[in-house]
Amino acid sequence: SLAAFLPMALLGAFAGTIVDRTSIKRLMIGADLFIAAVSLTLVFGSLRGDLSVAVVAAVLFVRALGSTLHTPAFNALTPLIAPPEVLGKLAGMLQFMQSGSYIIGNAIAAVVYPAFGLTFMIALDVAGAVLASIAVATSGIKTPAPERHTPEENAEASHRAVRAFLLETANGYRELKRHHGLFAMLWIGFAFSVLFSPISALFPLMVFDHFGGTTTQSAIAEIAFSVGMIAASGWIGATGGLTCTLAIGLFGAGTLAGGLVPPSALVVFLGLTFAMGVSSPLYSAPQMALMQERVDPECMGRVFGLYGAVCSWAMPVGLVASTLFADAIGVSACFVLIGAAMVILAGITWAIPSIRKIG
Repeated sequence: SLAAFLPMALLGAFAGTIVDRTSIKRLMIGADLFIAAVSLTLVFGSLRGDLSVAVVAAVLFVRALGSTLHTPAFNALTPLIAPPEVLGKLAGMLQFMQSGSYIIGNAIAAVVYPAFGLTFMIALDVAGAVLASIAVATSGIKTPAPERHTPEENAEASHRAVRAFLLETANGYRELKRHHGLFAMLWIGFAFSVLFSPISALFPLMVFDHFGGTTTQSAIAEIAFSVGMIAASGWIGATGGLTCTLAIGLFGAGTLAGGLVPPSALVVFLGLTFAMGVSSPLYSAPQMALMQERVDPECMGRVFGLYGAVCSWAMPVGLVASTLFADAIGVSACFVLIGAAMVILAGITWAIPSIRKIG
């Protein structure tokens, strides 16, 4: 997990600057093909039968370099081809598709892996990346071409390339800070991600340790969460309705209540898991749509890169904090503490005027 997160945390802000300097369409295609090429190394290792955990971690790290460029490029592309009035609905539709693909992907994996093994699984991943690249290349989408310089200008710029690059990255931070509500939401998002990141790790522990459940029941809990995400994403896609504060409060209330459920009431916990899944896109979709609507298109890549980097750092912070408490006080108590903290965070979010008035 850490290997896959580090590139975005370390390079996300700089990746946004690259996005703003490059043809977004070509960058997305290049990033997808790079991811496919890196995944192929796992195929060869798997065929040889000497695929170690260290090799997998290294491949995940290098592969994540492609995702670090692809994610802000994709997010920056959306407002270039969609009018502002539909960005909210579009964010919900994208969440709907991503949540659905998560469930379908897990279902396919459950069938394919036992029957065909890891090599075939990775081959499917490579095929998906190639198909995605072909789809983008033939889509007819027009993206702004990067600014061209004469050889003399390039020679002069080469002496100041690093300084200019860092300056452009800093300008992305200034652009986000110019929008007080979005800037406040960035740090609320960091705090929410710190609290949210341990939940996925604690879900199976909650099912196993607290409820005495099975791996199948743990998978059902994950599916219930994903179905909740699909339901909320579909609603956002249909109505464009957005509410960050409610999402944080709902997620917190569901997490808190989940920690209080007695060991004999696993079904109740699954229902609360569904409610937590509902709240997730209600939080992420409005942030995405608001940034796409308000941020200067020339800085879009840098802003999304910065946002991704900040939220990526929240993952290890949340995981480390959860490990300090989970063994000491129990998983269910961790759910109660995290849920209570989220409810408080929702109150803080509503109390910030720039967020409350953002629209």
